[in-house]
Amino acid sequence: MRLVTFKSKNNDERAGALINNDQSVVDLGQAFQARYGEISPLLTSVQTIADHCDEALALASDILKDPASEAVLKRSDVHLRAPIQPPAQMRDFSCFELHLEQSFAAARRMRTAREPDPEKAFAESDTTVDDLVLKTVRRQPIYYKANRFAVIGADDHVIWPAYSRMLDFELEWGCYIGRPGKDISKETAGDHILGYTIFNDISARDAQGREMGGQLGPAKGKDFDTANVMGPCLVTPDELGDPYDLDMSVRVNGKEFGRGNTGEMLWKFDDVIAHVSQSETLHPGEFLGSGTVGNGSGLERLEFLKPNDVIELEVAKIGILRTKVIKP
Repeated sequence: MRLVTFKSKNNDERAGALINNDQSVVDLGQAFQARYGEISPLLTSVQTIADHCDEALALASDILKDPASEAVLKRSDVHLRAPIQPPAQMRDFSCFELHLEQSFAAARRMRTAREPDPEKAFAESDTTVDDLVLKTVRRQPIYYKANRFAVIGADDHVIWPAYSRMLDFELEWGCYIGRPGKDISKETAGDHILGYTIFNDISARDAQGREMGGQLGPAKGKDFDTANVMGPCLVTPDELGDPYDLDMSVRVNGKEFGRGNTGEMLWKFDDVIAHVSQSETLHPGEFLGSGTVGNGSGLERLEFLKPNDVIELEVAKIGILRTKVIKP
C-alpha cells in the first residue's frame, strides 16, 4: 500500500492510499463507510493505522480491492500532508559514510578558502574531530532527535529561515514504526516497520557550522518551521521487495545533482531499530531517518539553494518528493 494523509477541498484531514500510478487517492474512511454504513476507528488517520498495524492494514487492503467510486479522488484535487504529521517521534541517523566524509572535507575547504594558500591550508587542516566522528559512526549508529513539529508534506513549501544565508537540501529516506517493541533483536527488527518514505532534511548550514562546536548536535541548523519535508507517501514493505536496492537521486530545478543507492547504508534500519530499542520502547508512528546519501546534499559540492528553487528527491518504488523553497 501507498498510504497518505491528505486534506480534501473542505480542509478535513483524512487517511488515504494512492492508486492508479499515484494519480488517484482513495479516502479509506469514506470507502469503508460506503461499504459498511459506519465509521471505522482504525482508518481515521495513518497514525491510527500504525496503532492497529496488522488489523488496520488488512482492513485497508480489503477496502482497496473495490473502493466505492465516490471515495476515489483525483490526486490533483487533494493536498498531501506528510504521511504522519507530526510523527510521534523523529530520530535522524548518519548511516551513509560517504556523505559524512565529503561533508567534512567540504567544511574544511570553506574554513581554509580565505587563507593565502587555500590548497596548502586545506591539506594541513586538522581532521582530529572529523576522524573521531567517523570512528564513532563505524562503531555504532549515531543520531539526533529532530523537530517533529517542523514536518511538512509534499504539497507544502519550505519557508527560508530569516537567520540563514546558506540553505541546503538532504536526500534521505526513512521508516515508520508500526508494531511497538523494546530490546528488539536485529533479526526481528523488520517485523516492526510499518513502511518507508522519502525525507528532505532541510539544513541551514551557516547556523549549523556555528553551533556544532558545542558538541550537542544540530539545533537551529535544523530547527525551523518547514525544515522536515516528508512524503509523498508511506509505502508498506510488501511493495518494495529488497529495501536495500533502491536507487536514490536528487534534482534541483530539473537538473540532476547527485545519486546513490539505499544499499550504501553502513547501518541498515534493522541495526538502527535494535540499537535504539535497547531498554527503550519504540512506539507506533515513530520515524527513523537514514541520514543523507553520499552526493545527496549541496554541502558536499559547496553549492547551496536559492529562493524559488525546486528540489526533487526520488527513491525508486517510493516516488518523488518535490518541494519549492520560498523566501518571504
